[in-house]
Amino acid sequence: MAAAAAQCVPLRGSPLAPASPETAKVPASTPTSSAASASPPLRAAVAPSSGRRQLAPPLRCSSSSSESPAPPNLGLLVEVEGVLADVYRFGNRQAFNVAFQSLGLDCANWTEPIYADLVRKARGDEERMLVLFFDRIGWPTSLPTSEKGSFMKSVIREKLKALEDFSASDRLPLHPGVEKFIDDALSEGVPVAILAAYGRNGEKISRSIVKKLGPERTSKIKIVGKDEVEGSFYGQLVLGKGITSSLDEQLIKEARKAEKQRIAEEVASILKLSVDITASESSEKVIAALRAGSEYVGCDVQNCILVAGSQSGVLAAERIGMPCVVVRCSFTARAEFPSAKAVMDGFGGTDLTVSKLLSKKWS
Repeated sequence: MAAAAAQCVPLRGSPLAPASPETAKVPASTPTSSAASASPPLRAAVAPSSGRRQLAPPLRCSSSSSESPAPPNLGLLVEVEGVLADVYRFGNRQAFNVAFQSLGLDCANWTEPIYADLVRKARGDEERMLVLFFDRIGWPTSLPTSEKGSFMKSVIREKLKALEDFSASDRLPLHPGVEKFIDDALSEGVPVAILAAYGRNGEKISRSIVKKLGPERTSKIKIVGKDEVEGSFYGQLVLGKGITSSLDEQLIKEARKAEKQRIAEEVASILKLSVDITASESSEKVIAALRAGSEYVGCDVQNCILVAGSQSGVLAAERIGMPCVVVRCSFTARAEFPSAKAVMDGFGGTDLTVSKLLSKKWS
């Protein structure tokens, strides 16, 4: 492919104009309650030595001890991409350029204005970004039309390899102030969970970024990946992952159906429309991570705060009634988040601090 991709045939058309990432609208919603009011609170699941998962004693946000002040009734969930690090500014674009070079595409190079314009027009869909770009400058010579799909997948595959290297290096720094923000939360007795289970670039890259926090800090927080989501009570009961043999199979099916029905009915009542019981795979994945995260920090969803850097996280938090604060990155620089409690540019000072979260003074 390298030989075939070495040259690109330019097509007519003006150069891609600089533009900022697209402003996205978020539909309004209202906080929701748990699937069944009579059900006990969700609790984290553990795997005992017998190999069968059982429900662990509930974790709670507050303490009844009279010897020390009770910690705040609050749990903190933190996204990785856009919050811990601006992957889009310091990783994605550069990784694509590395991929182009490794495939011999010397004619392809994404500057920041070109990358921002492609993100805006393709709404972050990377295959669509490649289509828009090569439609403009010309596709690699000797590349049959029927092979364009496989060509784009090869570019994205090389891009992910390059991004893995970026995420493990100093070239992808943590968001300024995020380490102190996490330390302040822990010192105030606020449990913290980092959500590595979802993200545009996969869990491996997210975990690589989390490692930048250092072993001492990560030992005090919960990292919620795919395994943790599937091992949670929500993962077992609603998603049907790792169900214990002691649970009735039919009950599980009914619980899953009831959860989806509840979500559909709530959306329908808000929009005054008839809604089918269908939720996108990515949406369910984010909701599952949020619910699992709330279990691991020992708080109900309404007593957790999500620090988000993505529209998907904001939408999922809104659907389950979890308060959300947005920290902007290059990908969301001009996006709108009407359902968020606050939208901040960073951490510390006049931006997001733990004291603001505790006092619920969002601005």
